[in-house]
This record gives sequence, C-alpha cells and structure tokens, in this order.
Amino acid sequence: MIGQRIDLGRGVHVAFTDRWGGVSAEPYGELNLGGAVGDEPTAVRENRRLAAGALGIDPADVVWMNQVHGAEGFIAGGRQADGEAPAVDAVATREPGLALAVLTADCTPILLADPEAGVIGAAHVGRPGLYKGVADTVVALMRELGAENIEATIGPSICGRCYEVPDALRAEVAAGTPEAFAETGWGTPALDIPAGAAAQLARNGVGVRVAEHVCTLESENHFSYRRAALTGRLASYIWQDPK
Repeated sequence: MIGQRIDLGRGVHVAFTDRWGGVSAEPYGELNLGGAVGDEPTAVRENRRLAAGALGIDPADVVWMNQVHGAEGFIAGGRQADGEAPAVDAVATREPGLALAVLTADCTPILLADPEAGVIGAAHVGRPGLYKGVADTVVALMRELGAENIEATIGPSICGRCYEVPDALRAEVAAGTPEAFAETGWGTPALDIPAGAAAQLARNGVGVRVAEHVCTLESENHFSYRRAALTGRLASYIWQDPK
C-alpha cells in the first residue's frame, strides 16, 4: 500500500503509494486513488480512506487537485469540501495538519518542503507541465508563503529509457530544458521528465533528492498509463504534523 515513506524532519513527511491493498476491481486493482479514471466512486473513497489511515492522517485533511497538465497552482488554506479540487497542477500550504496529494500513473510527482519555515508544496509534472514550467509555479507559491530553503523529493515515474516520444516533441521540450533530452533503451527519441523536473528545480535554487527510483512502466507494483491506458492512479503525499 505505502511503497515508501520518508521523514524530512520537523514533523514533515512524504510517502508514495503502490497499487496494492485497496478495494478496486480490475482494471483499477487494487489501490486506485484517482477519481476521474472510471472507477467506482465508492471504491475510490474507500481506497483514499485506507491510504490516509496507513499514513496516520485524516482523509478529510488531504488536499487534492483536478490535474490538467498545466502550470497553474493555488495556496491551500484549509480543508476541501467534497468535489472542490481546483483545476491546477501545483499547490502549497503552511497550514499544519494538511496533506497535499499528487496523482500519477507515469507522470512525475514532486514534493517540496522548507521544514524550518513550515511550508510544503506539491506538483504534478507531465510532459506538458514540464514544458510550461509547473515546477517554477510551485516554488513561487512556496516562496510567497515564506519558504527560503526548499528541498524537493521526486517520486515514482516513467524513466527516460522508457518514455518514447516523437523526435520533434523531444526537440521542443529539450529546447527549454536540455536535461530532459533522452533516448530509449531501444535507441529511439525519449524524454526524461524526472531529470527535467530536477533541473528546473535546481535552477530555482531548490535542492533535489530522488526517492529510491521506480520506473512505473517497468514496475508491476505501480500503475502505468503507458502500459495500460485504462488503469488506476498512484498518490504521492506530503504533510506536516498538526501543531
């Protein structure tokens, strides 16, 4: 259920789910946390309850996004009402007790924190978001809240050896972020979204750590849109303990 958990200090934690331990039926089995992929809503709600419980947080304290592969973001000031997830791909908060969540099934989740300032952030980085600069957005939101020394953790995502794209698309993205230029294991054009996101963060003065890297396409323990278009979604969480 929880593939990896990391404690960042000062009551700040990150965690990444795998696909096991939930109640969804195939093709979403088992721990699908995405509410917009065709799964039964009751199963998604139960899966979110189970995942939050495994982390020791209240499901009502989780802030979700209606991710749209853009570069917009918002500052979360409190709990969300049901159905109020905004159409953004970045979020930040300084509210203790809130957990920020990113849904992925190959895209790159980035979780950010300045534990000293008590500010956390999260962003969903796919190929369009990398091109549009969503990493810049989440850093700017955090700095608006007073963050100075930001560290980022990159979670499970498709790797550059597996993310094949047309040559023209690779050239377009790499023109702005050269670090994303890649080649597949079979010698065709590719993009390395985690490397590109790390480079954008570094240019913003953000330190980057990569959780024990998992390529979602290669791992049967994780959902992958490239492997099966009709599939579930993983979640990456960052949260601060209540004061």
